[in-house]
Amino acid sequence: MDFQTQPMAPGATAKLTADALLLVLVGDKLPADLDAPLADAVAEAIKLGDLALKPGKTLYLRQVPGVKAPRVAVAVAKDGSARAIKAAGAAGIGVVKGLGVKHLAVLAAGPIGAAQAEALATAAADAVYLYRTTKPSAGEAPALAKLTLLVAKADAADAAAGLARGAAIAEGVTLARELANRPGNHCTPTLLAAEARKMAKAQGLKIEVLDRKQLEALGMGSFLAVAQGSDEPPKFIVMHYQGAAKTVPPLVLVGKGITFDSGGISLKPGEGMDEMKFDMGGAASVVGTLRAVAQLKPKLNVIGVIAACENMPSGRALKPGDVVTSMSGQTIEVLNTDAEGRLILCDALTYVERFKPAAVVDIATLTGACVVALGAVHSGMFSPDDALAADLLAAGHAALDTCWRMPLDDDYDEGLKSNFADMANIGGRPGGAITAAMFLKRFTAKLRWAHLDIAATAWKSGAAKGATGRPVGLLTHWVLSQAK
Repeated sequence: MDFQTQPMAPGATAKLTADALLLVLVGDKLPADLDAPLADAVAEAIKLGDLALKPGKTLYLRQVPGVKAPRVAVAVAKDGSARAIKAAGAAGIGVVKGLGVKHLAVLAAGPIGAAQAEALATAAADAVYLYRTTKPSAGEAPALAKLTLLVAKADAADAAAGLARGAAIAEGVTLARELANRPGNHCTPTLLAAEARKMAKAQGLKIEVLDRKQLEALGMGSFLAVAQGSDEPPKFIVMHYQGAAKTVPPLVLVGKGITFDSGGISLKPGEGMDEMKFDMGGAASVVGTLRAVAQLKPKLNVIGVIAACENMPSGRALKPGDVVTSMSGQTIEVLNTDAEGRLILCDALTYVERFKPAAVVDIATLTGACVVALGAVHSGMFSPDDALAADLLAAGHAALDTCWRMPLDDDYDEGLKSNFADMANIGGRPGGAITAAMFLKRFTAKLRWAHLDIAATAWKSGAAKGATGRPVGLLTHWVLSQAK
């Protein structure tokens, strides 16, 4: 989508050529500087009871005298915050998106800074996304291809910067959603690697994909143990964005790429198992974030690492009670084969030590326990590093893609003791998201590390079933904050 800003001047709505105009109102009064024809039309609608100046309310008007755009949508925001503007923008776009609108002009009451502009850009991109890869009957995606944001001259520079950031994040989120929405028989580890190559080539990134023999040579016994139950070969994907000198330590993102998770021998219940195609949401977010970063070109280095395989039951599959040796040399007693994400991530975390990174964040749809703890509002964030945790929290708030810091007290580590290996891969049910993070922590002694559990935020169930693209926004904002 093409995002542009245009300086707002008196009478602009009478001259602006667009298929529709979206007016975002804030609070319970019409702005005093609103062009008279538009103000009169909205005031009349309020008088007639067609519109109430309450958050979430919308209105559709046709052929407003004195307004050049043939369609006018009005949406009311709770306040001038980016979150409220995004919600109102999404509601307003929803009013016109099925009407063949290709060019939408947006006029929001009050100051529009970078955060509000970014929010409108991501709302527009979300509104027009339509999954069609395996559903051609879904029809054509909404026609919206251009958004022009009308802003005061004093706000123009900030708004343009926000739109640019929002456009890049929107591209990354859309790519992440598309990858995660594909069925497991389409988005195999091999296809995921091919899509990563395609993105990397288009954006000028370096990429390498390691196969089973190379992983065996590296000693990734834990990752390969998960992969051994499937006929689909594992892939280990490493993408490099270089925006600074090679000597500058990179930021590293590590994504869980279980392209389908049956649970293995510890088989999951059949109900809802189809949603386990989303178990590569962490991997999808890494690809999407690298896509956004490449477009924004910050002056730092970023490496995206993805461990991709299936978790399947077969005569070769990992069994409860098996002991595997990780790349770090630590041994793991596998008490539950459905706790497989941590088994692939631990080898990936050991692998990235070679980059001597400035910081490492792993992203994984790791535990149902995190769903219970936080619901779908916040992603779970774990880190022993206060500064890194603070940066991630701030990035989440800036991106409207929030996380919540969870504990990593040493007492939780007791649950991972094993009589037959250096550790077990699960603790008890209580605090399951925390003991999973404690497991990963055992492989991060040489790293500044944080873990994002996105099991509740990477996709939606029910009538709105589908990937969300989270936490591409959070990760992109974090990377940009480190460039500063």
